[in-house]
Amino acid sequence: MHPDPDIASGAEYCYAPGTGWDHGEIGRLVERLVDRHSPRRLFELGCGNGSLATRLAAPGREIVAVDASQSGIEQARLASASVRFEVATAGDDLAGRFGQFDVVLSVEVIEHLYSPRTCIDRIRDLLVPGGTLILTTPYHGYLKNLAIAALGKFDAHVNPLWEGGHIKFFSAATLTRLLEAGGLHVESVQRIGRIPPLAKSMVVVARRTATNR
Repeated sequence: MHPDPDIASGAEYCYAPGTGWDHGEIGRLVERLVDRHSPRRLFELGCGNGSLATRLAAPGREIVAVDASQSGIEQARLASASVRFEVATAGDDLAGRFGQFDVVLSVEVIEHLYSPRTCIDRIRDLLVPGGTLILTTPYHGYLKNLAIAALGKFDAHVNPLWEGGHIKFFSAATLTRLLEAGGLHVESVQRIGRIPPLAKSMVVVARRTATNR
């Protein structure tokens, strides 16, 4: 749903404020998780038009939110002056540019990336020791994959003609392996939307411990 953060910053952001995942069930769950962790500094990777970051703004909380889309960042800056919105990609030296954060948030982004490992490396560097990653991505598992094939929906689901579409398809197991290999300890994986075997997405909470590289 975000423009691919690996694409140059000229990518156009096509979702208007008030529409999409960020005002649905995923957005509400992410808000609850962020409030539970009460971060002083929060970073969002792949913020689109800034809708979610704007809603997460709170007194005493510093938020930096980035996206590869110049048009998305322009929309975000018009909507809120309380969040720092910048053009950047998942491959940039984000920690070198913005410092470290208590919580890093990335919602429905990693499935668009050519190099998820690079993204996780950048996220780990952004987190303070003990800091928390909240990441969501579409869920894929055996029964859901079987249902997609049985219903003849494979071409629509993995549509190669969708510009900037999904190019990585994670199960809970593969996403956990990616995060653990990147130096993040997975604390929970929650499926969201529909019944669990056919869930739309999953929300992962992972932590960078003091012993992480």
